[in-house]
Formats: sequence, C-alpha cells, structure tokens
Amino acid sequence: MTNHKQAWQAREKAFAAFVTGPLLDFWQRREEKYFSGVGGVPIHYVRFICEQHKRVILLCPGRNETYVKYPELAYDLFHCGYDVVIIDHRGQGRSGRMLDDTQRGHVESFSDYVDDLESLWQLEIASPRYQRRFTLAHSMGGAITTLLMVRRPDAFDAAALSAPMFGIFLPLPRWLAIRILAWAEKHPLLSQTYALGTGRWRPRPFGLNDLTHSRERYRRSLRFYSDDPELRIGGPTHHWVREGIQAGEEVLRNVSALKTPLLLLQAEDDKVVDNQAQDRFCQLLSEMGNPCAGGSPLIIRGARHEILFESDVMRAEVLNAVTTFFDQFD
Repeated sequence: MTNHKQAWQAREKAFAAFVTGPLLDFWQRREEKYFSGVGGVPIHYVRFICEQHKRVILLCPGRNETYVKYPELAYDLFHCGYDVVIIDHRGQGRSGRMLDDTQRGHVESFSDYVDDLESLWQLEIASPRYQRRFTLAHSMGGAITTLLMVRRPDAFDAAALSAPMFGIFLPLPRWLAIRILAWAEKHPLLSQTYALGTGRWRPRPFGLNDLTHSRERYRRSLRFYSDDPELRIGGPTHHWVREGIQAGEEVLRNVSALKTPLLLLQAEDDKVVDNQAQDRFCQLLSEMGNPCAGGSPLIIRGARHEILFESDVMRAEVLNAVTTFFDQFD
C-alpha cells in the first residue's frame, strides 16, 4: 500500500502507460448496475468489489460528471483496501435525462438527488459485510451527500467533501442573479433553458480550462465526452441554478443535524463554487461543537476546482489527507 501511495507523487510522467496498462485492467473488472430512482428515472452506478475488503467508499461526483471519468480515483482507493461505489446522478452520465434536450443540466427538485443517493446507500453501502462506511463527495455531490447526512446522521463513519457546492460562484451580483432566477421560474419554458452564459457541450482547450492544472487528466476527461456523445452535458438550466443555490442554503440551515466526522477540502483558486460558503459551513460546525477536521477547511494551495483530478503533487496531498482521515476510524 505504501508503494502505491508513492506512485501518486509522479504518475503524470508515465500517464499513458498507466492508463493503458494497470488502469485499463482495473476498469475491466467493474460491475455496472442500475436501479429505478425517483419518478422511475434509471440511476446507473458502478462498483469495484473485493471479498477481503471490509471498508467501502461511496463516491459522489459533481455536476456534469460521470463514473466513466473516475476510474483512476477508484483504482487508488481500491488499492488502499476499500470497495468503491460511484453513482451517476440523474440527468447526467449514463443515468436517465430530464429533458428532450439531453444536454441541459436539469433536475426537478434537488431532493431527488438526495433520494436517489439514499436508495443507492441502502442497496450497496448499508450491507452488513462492511465494518466501516465512508463517502468522498465532490462539488454538487458534496451538497447532495451532506443533505443525506442531515437526513441519516449514521449513514457514514466519516465523510470527505471535495470543493463542496454550498454556494455557487456567480458571474453576477448575487441579488441580481436571484432576481433573474425568480423571474425565470415564473415562466416554465424559460426556467428549463440554459442559464445565462451557458449552452451545449463543447470541448475547451486545456489552456482555457479553470478546473485543473493537470494536462494529462484534463485531456483524458475530455476524450470521454468527445468519444461518447451520450455522456455530454452542457450548461445548467435556470431552474437547476435556483435549486443549487437553495440546496446550499438548506445545508447551512441544517448544520446542527450533522453528526458525521467531516474533512472539508477547499481548492484555493476555485472559480466554480463559493469558498466563503465552505468557510461559513465549517464555522457553523465549530459553533455547534462538532468542528470539521482541523477546525477549518484544508486549503489545497494553488488548486483549481477539480482537486481530485489536479496535478500529481496537489492530488497526492488530497488523497493522503483523505486516507489518513479515514484510517482514524478503523
């Protein structure tokens, strides 16, 4: 296991060999499954199982993500002794879409995401074969998972939240954005159109991306969507943005219900979610006598939003922090 962790430090130097060798072999052993989510929407997920493992991690991706993007992270956690289960949220990845234009990022109610995740938790994570249950959730997945923990305080032994979406980085003043979204909500057709400044999926050159410094990981992610049009998601709808903002507010209102030990990982140079909302979340936890690990967010210096897909040094810092945190509960 120690040798495996050492490999995190310099994987990009031979990334192609890793991807076409050990990672491909690992991916081929996956089990792809699905269940019926809220409203009968098919919710797809993937799992990596070993009979010897007694610990499991539920990976909860962000908006516009799919488990197809996550094999490297699953590989690393699996080789640290965890079973790994990854969900594709409704409206993205291989799960059912909400609208005729399948590229619009949309959800009827944010609680549908939480209901779906709770169903998956009951199907896979609650199994008595596991002695320890953990979750690692990114961005939108962080908000979904936190709301599940509000609902089920005993769902996980510990949770790590990667750049959780407790607030959205808005291109407009918040008061103006809220006013526009409220107006759009009164017009059903408009509420389901792409939010201002967004549209259908298109490939962005690495030099223009604001998600990661890792050229290798960015290009690999881009290829998944380029090669498989069914995975593509464009911008969110006005309704989704409104639901996302309200979900962050709901998280902050319900901090007192959280009992799960938490590690919050913050990307210093995030341009997708609001880091101030994460700071407020940790402050509220401290005031409730249940501080997150370290008492404040663990700031990954220089990191962009996708810290689980960042360059080797930053990504290794994240994975070491997560696995060290989880190891405390063995």
